[in-house]
Amino acid sequence: MTALARWCLERRLLVLALWLTALAGAVTASALAGSSYSNDYGAAGTESGTAAERLESAFPDRSGDSDTLVWHTDRGTVRAGPVQDRMTEALHTIERLPHIASVGSPYVPDGGAQISEDGHTAYANLQFDKPSEELDAQQVERVLDTARDAAGADLQVAAGGPAISLTEAPKAQLAEVIGLAAAAVVLYLAFGSLVATALPLLTAVVAVGTAAAGIGLLSRAMTVADFAPMLGMLIGLGVGIDYALFIVTRHRGGLRAGLPVREAALRAVTSSGRAVVFAGATVCIALLGMLLLRLDFLNGVALAASLTVVLSVAASVTLLPALLALAGTRVLSRRERRALAVHGPRPDRPTGFAVRWSGFVERHPKLLGALAAALMAVLALPTLGLQLGTADQGNNPATSTTRQAYDLLADGFGPGTNGPLTLVGEIDGADDKLAFDHLPDVVRETDGVAQVTGPEFNGSGDTGVITVVPDSSPQSRATSDLVDRLRHDVLPRGEGETTLTVHVGGMTAAYDDFGHVVIGKLPLFVGAVIGLGCLLLLCAFRSIGIPLKAAAMNIAAVAAAFGIVVAVFQWGWGSELLGLGSSGPIEPFLPVIMVSVLFGLSMDYQVFLVSRMYEEWRLTGDNRRAVRVGLSETGRVINSAAVIMIAVFGAFVLSGDRIIAMFGIALAAAVALDAFVLRTLLVPALMHLLGGANWWLPGWLERWIPRVSIEPGQLPRDPAHQDPVPGEQPGPAGAQAPAPALAAAPGRDQARSPEGAR
Repeated sequence: MTALARWCLERRLLVLALWLTALAGAVTASALAGSSYSNDYGAAGTESGTAAERLESAFPDRSGDSDTLVWHTDRGTVRAGPVQDRMTEALHTIERLPHIASVGSPYVPDGGAQISEDGHTAYANLQFDKPSEELDAQQVERVLDTARDAAGADLQVAAGGPAISLTEAPKAQLAEVIGLAAAAVVLYLAFGSLVATALPLLTAVVAVGTAAAGIGLLSRAMTVADFAPMLGMLIGLGVGIDYALFIVTRHRGGLRAGLPVREAALRAVTSSGRAVVFAGATVCIALLGMLLLRLDFLNGVALAASLTVVLSVAASVTLLPALLALAGTRVLSRRERRALAVHGPRPDRPTGFAVRWSGFVERHPKLLGALAAALMAVLALPTLGLQLGTADQGNNPATSTTRQAYDLLADGFGPGTNGPLTLVGEIDGADDKLAFDHLPDVVRETDGVAQVTGPEFNGSGDTGVITVVPDSSPQSRATSDLVDRLRHDVLPRGEGETTLTVHVGGMTAAYDDFGHVVIGKLPLFVGAVIGLGCLLLLCAFRSIGIPLKAAAMNIAAVAAAFGIVVAVFQWGWGSELLGLGSSGPIEPFLPVIMVSVLFGLSMDYQVFLVSRMYEEWRLTGDNRRAVRVGLSETGRVINSAAVIMIAVFGAFVLSGDRIIAMFGIALAAAVALDAFVLRTLLVPALMHLLGGANWWLPGWLERWIPRVSIEPGQLPRDPAHQDPVPGEQPGPAGAQAPAPALAAAPGRDQARSPEGAR
């Protein structure tokens, strides 16, 4: 790390040019190649996945998405001449638009089923010739504009479906601008210097911009979910600004201590930069844990988010040192520069609230620890009621056209119209075809079925389709029960002794199948992520207790964040006020992604907090002092970093996208609880209670595990690090000394002995 930092400092203009070239090259390549994101969140190998694949191959004319145009009138009926003429003209106009394969009008002889019984509502099926991810939003907007032109004072027109949803795609720019502006305010309040404020922002923007272009290129090579770019930006801005903040804070401390600019930057990158690399590695490990699930679109999300984190770390330890060298002493405020010129160097000593708080936690560890644990437990309680399912367009904001179309269909034709089930039969011979012909009669008698249409057969006759409309909404538990009833009871009876095989597909079936796959693999996934994270901490801190506490704290942060997500999105506490739509179940893939991201981010603060405690423990062998010093010296910067992350993550609630808003609220809540409850309260309280046991490691394990050093072992102690209170003595008699294995670390004690450090 020292050699890399020195190289970047000596060749600062070259480093800056290389990063700007990489950014420009990635953006240009992405613009030329284009992107190909996917909104197919299914799982290969499931029954619903098999049904979808069979349907696509047997009916290629249905390979595009099917959307719905709905109109409603309270005066008269939709069969009235003026309404029929107006909508027929609109449907003919839409049929001539690009990428419209067919329009199924209710005003044709066999279209009567598309008009409600009361005659107030009708709908038309719009069949596109491409999947929605291959359509251009502007082309779909022309369909929506034509529909809106047909509306009048007595006629309401709305449209819904996957293609129409492209016109309501979230606009990330507003969320990004607000997040960056909030981060800039926090940085300026912390630093008091415009230059110091700009450096973390510039570093993060360059890294995230390069990563965003790289994600677009990645989508051309593999399946990448359509929310991956915004998720990458959300994570990248948060960690990128925070990582740079830690390094800039250490650099400013070195300048105030009288170090030359290059020496201060070298020390900052060599010390805090190592912690940044280690923290970034833990985040990537957590994210890459999604690869264990072997789900195509999650593989893309894992690699996309990891790419953003890797580039954020790389920018923090290469681009940032170059910028620090260019900025000189202007990273200090004018007041700080004047004080340095008049009074000379003054090492940083934590004062004020940071010192008082660390002493308060030291005096009352049992009470404060119990209060913190109780708070986390209460917030985590809603997680016990987590319901995985299909949050569909019925959960969109009430003002959106997709939500209006959903509600009109549900009111006019029943809630199941918005999510019909598809029975796809594999037919081999006359007996199979005869059984499939009789299957609709069997299905109609099933509880929970509102309507059955079909069967339809493809040209070769080897595939048949029956459409089943449930009497409950797609996200209802009753619809999931109907899927199970069809699969395990009704269809086996209908197949009889034939070779007919019928698969149940559709929205609800696909999400249920995906949820079962995720839940089945979740223990392996969580165990792998926690195990690898603990192994890294074990190697870095040479302790059994530190990794175990980190795992417990991370699980607590994840559980509490999930509790808040359940309360807001599943129970609907404030979701409409925030413009996030109505209450509904949580998408099955969200727990996996949230666990990865939250676990990785929680590790960050653990690393920055405990690495300073570990440094002091190795120096003095006094656990109480180590915890007190570590908390007092890192508490302020951790809290500042947390406020920045909360601002960035919280801003993404304004994106207008339910999934991204879930990520934003979950991450903001987890970071707030992690920084202000766990790392500054519960963790130090537990470490005070455990004493020297925090740093215990069996001798046999000490000999076997590799050494991973977060803090450098060859630099003299940073003059910016001094005692929290002048003249403070080591802890009380009886404090345990470092283990012999630690004291024998080559070159460490000589470089960091108490006498030599002072």
